[in-house]
Amino acid sequence: MATLSYMRSVVVEDLPPVFTHARARTLGLSDRVLYQWRDEGTINQLARGIFTKPHVEADPDLLEIAIRAPYATLCLTTSLSRHGLIDEIPPMINVALPRRKRTPRTSAPVTWHRFDENSFEVGRTSLTVLGEITIGIYGPVRSIVDAFRLTHLYGPEQAVEALKRWIKVPGNQASDLLRMAGHFPVAESPIRRVLEILL
Repeated sequence: MATLSYMRSVVVEDLPPVFTHARARTLGLSDRVLYQWRDEGTINQLARGIFTKPHVEADPDLLEIAIRAPYATLCLTTSLSRHGLIDEIPPMINVALPRRKRTPRTSAPVTWHRFDENSFEVGRTSLTVLGEITIGIYGPVRSIVDAFRLTHLYGPEQAVEALKRWIKVPGNQASDLLRMAGHFPVAESPIRRVLEILL
């Protein structure tokens, strides 16, 4: 019994802070022990097939999305909110994937969007979720452009408000916004109209 206890403690210590069921199996952990640890509180179940060690401090929804969809990119109201360009805290997490990528099932409250592969990386950066786990996020400029090109989703008022806040920040230039809009012609004209009023 002491040997089993020793083996189990070593395995727990070897587990990364966040891991999948498949990763646990490759480390030699049986389902019986895995779920026993979960029931004992030795590990926590974040979502179906995803586990964490106790006291992991990270957004559980973003962890799940990042693990289930490597190309996942925070967009629209979610990215605008994170950049401080709108006050609204969206009830659903807006996440973009390249059009041909499969949409995973998540327990996290996600609204998935399919973006064109040719422009998917434009304005895309990354956000650290935990350690080496990252999730994509569109920068402020791309987020504003997307708000203008997809006004049918959240209305023009949100796009205009985000642009107003962004343009007031010292160092932000209208030329950067128009350069980005050049990748998305449907957004360029409405952005120019709003800039003409504001500047």
